[in-house]
Amino acid sequence: MPAFERRPGLHLSYELDDFTDLWLHRPFLVLQHGNGRSSKFWYRWTPYLSRHFKIIRPDMRGLGRSTGQLDLQSDFTLDLLIGDLLAVMGHAGAETVHFCGESMGGILGLALAALHPDRVQTLTLVSTPVFIEQQMKERYALGHGSRIKAMEEMGVREWVAKTTSTTRLPAEEEPGLFEWYVDEFSKGDPEVQIAMSKLVNHSNAQSFLKDIEAPVLGLYPTGGQITSNTQEQLLKDNLKNLEILHLPTAYHMVQLLYPKACTNALIEFCARHNGAAVVDK
Repeated sequence: MPAFERRPGLHLSYELDDFTDLWLHRPFLVLQHGNGRSSKFWYRWTPYLSRHFKIIRPDMRGLGRSTGQLDLQSDFTLDLLIGDLLAVMGHAGAETVHFCGESMGGILGLALAALHPDRVQTLTLVSTPVFIEQQMKERYALGHGSRIKAMEEMGVREWVAKTTSTTRLPAEEEPGLFEWYVDEFSKGDPEVQIAMSKLVNHSNAQSFLKDIEAPVLGLYPTGGQITSNTQEQLLKDNLKNLEILHLPTAYHMVQLLYPKACTNALIEFCARHNGAAVVDK
């Protein structure tokens, strides 16, 4: 796992998965995890994609193995997280990338594609909201007044178990996956997760949409609870080149529930837009 010093006291870490043929020039693909998660949450995708792309899986600052001294009030901003992404890409030697982000990771992708269009060949959004609607803020508050208070008063593990069972993953469908998700999420620093949640609650990517030139693929649930029809309509109305594939679930984590369908769609999409796919024999 490569790591480097972003600034004194802060180290960024990422995974590099590359099983492409050594004699071929294959494109880089960034897989950016969402709020409170880490690079590990892409584990169901890497077997399908690592023959086609040089995969960069960053850990956001304060999560996974990206650790250091962080000011919870000032070190979690959209600009700083975009700067981290550019630093990771530079460290990995990636001038341009296909970018795929899930949920909050997709919000970062929208900002990156708008602000640095020369660095993003294609953009894939996985269950990415443009902003968090009021009804979802209320649902995630679980009667505690706000999502942040709920996380603080209940503890991260209890909060994520309750909210995941209703919005992210069906607990009964794959109990092992559900328990793994809750366990892995709960390993994160609670204060960092709360700081990230504050950032997500106040983020709105709508202003970036009209500046995005890269082709965009959306992988979304059907009747999503976090990504509503209103959210999808904003993407359709404002993005220049958008395709959307709906997966047959209302749960948010489509990348974990349908890894093969999602990765097949991504490979085919990228192959049509500046990235040749490997023909497996």
